[in-house]
Amino acid sequence: MKSSRRRNVAQPVMTGYWDTSALVPLCCFQSQSTKARQASRIYSRQVVWWATSVEAISAFNRLVRDGDLTQHEGQQALVRLDHLRARWNEVQPTEDVRHRAERAVASHRLRAADALQLAAALVWCSNRPRGHAFVAADGALSNAAEAEGFSVIRVL
Repeated sequence: MKSSRRRNVAQPVMTGYWDTSALVPLCCFQSQSTKARQASRIYSRQVVWWATSVEAISAFNRLVRDGDLTQHEGQQALVRLDHLRARWNEVQPTEDVRHRAERAVASHRLRAADALQLAAALVWCSNRPRGHAFVAADGALSNAAEAEGFSVIRVL
């Protein structure tokens, strides 16, 4: 007798570069949280920029100050960030990242922090973005990543 239950087929673990704008909704409830969680099920191996944790903690504190998160929710977001941080891979600050970021601000309409994110992603993929996922909830950065050749996963 065959079972009518579907077997759990293991999904391949896929790697993606995650901008802070996509990680924050994984740590605290925001309008993008559902899409971010969906992306995290597919791109569960996360690569981030060295300063991502600083950007995320800044975002949590701003959300608490603005009243969008309670103090308790802000603490919970930090706990979730620590969980993610224990598993992700970080692109370290190097001369290569700096040079690519300098090129990015000249080529795209990006702020410095976003240019560093894009540069870190380019270093991660050895400047071969085709076929590599870039997960973000930032429109300008997503557009620049797409122009560079990344497969952009927008969690807007």
